[in-house]
Amino acid sequence: MLSSRPARAPGRALTVALLAVLLGALLPPTAAQAASRTVQGGRLDWGIKSSFQSYVTGPIANGSWSLTGGAATVGGSQFRFHSATGSYDPATGAFGSGFSGGVRFVGHKKPGGGYELDLTISRPTVRITGGTGTVLADTVGKDRGSGRVTSASQVPLATLGLSGIDMKGGSTPIALNNVPATLTSQGAKAFAGYYTAGTPLDPVSLSVDTSAPAGKPAASRSPEKPAEPKKAERAAGRFEDAAVDWGVRRTFREYVTGSIGKGKWTLADGAQDGGALFRFPRGKGTYDPKGQTLDADFAGSVRFTGADGLDLKLSAVAVRVEAGKGTLSADVLSDGYRHTAVPLVTFTAKDFTAKDGLAVLTEVPATLTADGAKAFGPLYGAGTAMDPLSLAVAVDAEAELPALPDLGSGPDPSDPPAEKTTTAASVSDSGSGSRTGLYLGIGGAGVLAAAAGALYLTRRRGTQQNNS
Repeated sequence: MLSSRPARAPGRALTVALLAVLLGALLPPTAAQAASRTVQGGRLDWGIKSSFQSYVTGPIANGSWSLTGGAATVGGSQFRFHSATGSYDPATGAFGSGFSGGVRFVGHKKPGGGYELDLTISRPTVRITGGTGTVLADTVGKDRGSGRVTSASQVPLATLGLSGIDMKGGSTPIALNNVPATLTSQGAKAFAGYYTAGTPLDPVSLSVDTSAPAGKPAASRSPEKPAEPKKAERAAGRFEDAAVDWGVRRTFREYVTGSIGKGKWTLADGAQDGGALFRFPRGKGTYDPKGQTLDADFAGSVRFTGADGLDLKLSAVAVRVEAGKGTLSADVLSDGYRHTAVPLVTFTAKDFTAKDGLAVLTEVPATLTADGAKAFGPLYGAGTAMDPLSLAVAVDAEAELPALPDLGSGPDPSDPPAEKTTTAASVSDSGSGSRTGLYLGIGGAGVLAAAAGALYLTRRRGTQQNNS
């Protein structure tokens, strides 16, 4: 019996080597055991409850909803929350990620002012552990009977249906598509009794980056470069850098890309897309901290094109602030005609004092001017509320402008699902088609099967030898 073992050793060695190679293809190159990863960047798409949206904006509540904190819309009725941060453990499948942005619903306006229905949901968080998933969020709501306003942090609003999803072994990006969500008892209280616990909510989709993708610059200063002494803020004159963030108008963007407009927007000359807004960077000009005045020109352009000859381009964006009021103007190219320095919107700039090297206005309401209305043709009249505007001016060389919403690098969960390949495995919810999916960035089904087969073969041979 003993003499038979050396003869089998080469076969065992070959199996072990094969298994090591296969596991090496599955596991991260830095360690055989998958280490916990940092979630940095990504988005969560959730309509909360589309029928609630319809109720709020319908003839009964006669209300509206608005977005805050850089939240956007995607598709027909979903809100997009951004800038994911958290952690993910491929070994256990534990996942926790918070997102930025919020949405406020108001309805049933009172004769004396205010609303009977007033609910804000912000900073949603998705937590998954041990096969159980929960969506939490900060809430501010008004009781239907007493009108008492209550606020709560990270309320568990919904449970997630994770049947058929194995969260273990994923790599970047992690994506969950159309996961069923059900209202919790705590969530029912947040909804002021409009819905009971157990009510189905809209499905949840998300895509997040884990760890730092190759080639992505670090957010902090390189350790090799020593920090320079902080410069004093300038008394007046030219500033270091500036950017203005403006989404034009949410419903206009939705019209352009929707079933009627059938179009798109294109950014050029350095403009950046932040999901719910466009950033016009590299501001140049002058800023007076004493008078809180600004005269700045920005880089970047955005062009909207669509059906029925829609073609509108905004470029050479400029912002002027004086005496607590501001104006955003731009060159307008529409229907072949070019209009220079058109004052598009006005806004209030109550406090534009530089603090810690930055003069900042965050999501201030913007109103369409009469000249701006001409740029949009018959779509909007003067006085129309446009998207809020954010402005940041760095008067200190060490000051950093606010970051854009980070939507992550993965494929958009709202896009049609791509065909499966050997480089991305999809674990779907059984019996529900493409209703639910977790996309893993490592290996394919064939590699997993081969590894399992090799492991089984090794164990079986070892058992046979022990029984010999």
